[in-house]
Amino acid sequence: MSISSIRQPRSAVAARVGWDTLYAITAFPLGLVGFVVTVTGISAGVGTLIIWVGLLVLSATLVVSSWLARLERLRLVAMQGREPRPDSYRVAGAKRGPIARLLDPLRDPQMWLDTLWGPLAFVTGILACVVTVTWWAVALAGTTYWFWQRSLPDTYDTLASQLGLGNGRVAESLLNLAFGLIAFATLPWAVRGVAWLHASLADVVLNGRSSLSARVERAEGARDAAQEAEAVALRRLERDIHDGPQQRLVRLTMDLGRARRQVDADPEQASATIESALEQARETLDELRSLSRGIAPPLLVDRGLGVALDELVVRGAVPVDLVHELPAGLSPHVETAVYFTVSEALTNVAKHSGAAAAQVRVVPVGTDLLVEISDHGVGGAHLGKGQGLAGLGQRVAAVGGTLEVDSPEGGPTVVTARIPLG
Repeated sequence: MSISSIRQPRSAVAARVGWDTLYAITAFPLGLVGFVVTVTGISAGVGTLIIWVGLLVLSATLVVSSWLARLERLRLVAMQGREPRPDSYRVAGAKRGPIARLLDPLRDPQMWLDTLWGPLAFVTGILACVVTVTWWAVALAGTTYWFWQRSLPDTYDTLASQLGLGNGRVAESLLNLAFGLIAFATLPWAVRGVAWLHASLADVVLNGRSSLSARVERAEGARDAAQEAEAVALRRLERDIHDGPQQRLVRLTMDLGRARRQVDADPEQASATIESALEQARETLDELRSLSRGIAPPLLVDRGLGVALDELVVRGAVPVDLVHELPAGLSPHVETAVYFTVSEALTNVAKHSGAAAAQVRVVPVGTDLLVEISDHGVGGAHLGKGQGLAGLGQRVAAVGGTLEVDSPEGGPTVVTARIPLG
């Protein structure tokens, strides 16, 4: 048991010990059933392979083992508080024949892992059950020895006398009481340890493959989201350059050509045209700077996320109450994702919410950085396709994060992003 769990309220510790005890004691009978099913089924199946019946026996053994594995997964969630994992079993094709469907378990790697869990559960189940029963027996027998020792015959050959602690019932009672109190004091660690060992092995064998598949799917999803977000960003950048700086540069070229023709015939008009061209150049430069901030804000690159968020709030269209607790050593992609999450969310607040103010909170929570933007506007925001928040969801997913929007009609609206720190 960890130190943090010892610091929990006594009721929480007692509940944890109770669940660990129940989990450890029931691990043995379930492990025994799994061991018998696995050894008997595999032996019978291999022994009858020569007449092909063994394939059906092996398939049935895998199916029964998968039922026991599903029960263990339920125990992991209910008794050990483990995260529920999705199944990773193969799905049989609907057009396959009955014999092929009966033999499908033999082609499923997860069912073979479930079968492997049978003998492993038997070994760790024995250990968990023996340790738990022993600790409880010593604790209960030692602390109550003073009561039930009167039913024992008198003898001078006791453990207390052999240890030189004295003869008689009093010395023996005190020694057993000490053993009982020590067992009670160490009971949470002992029971938690064997329960954790059994549960961790079960988690690896029964859920390891599905966890790996889930991580691969998340990585592929993040990659696809990153590619889509990059494509959207490039199209938007191309459109913004075409509609803004490119048009101004075309006009600037035309003004300079007109000024060249006017310089000899009408110097005053040429001077006015050149002045207009200079204004066009300044406006073009401002637009290019604005576009560069949308790609990689210089303040974020030069001075870090904290300063960039402060500056973002200062130049925002609505007053913003900003709270941030940023851990040191954030990765550049994390800083960029957080910055644009806050920036785009505040843009949506200014454009669509009708709120007079907004609140932004950026704090670490576990292994994630929590980014929360809230307002008391009209609500109704969602992550539907074509909405501004849909692109924001893609940007967050591109770095392996998640985005949630809670925005009932009438408000308030809360946009919550969780971005992994790693």
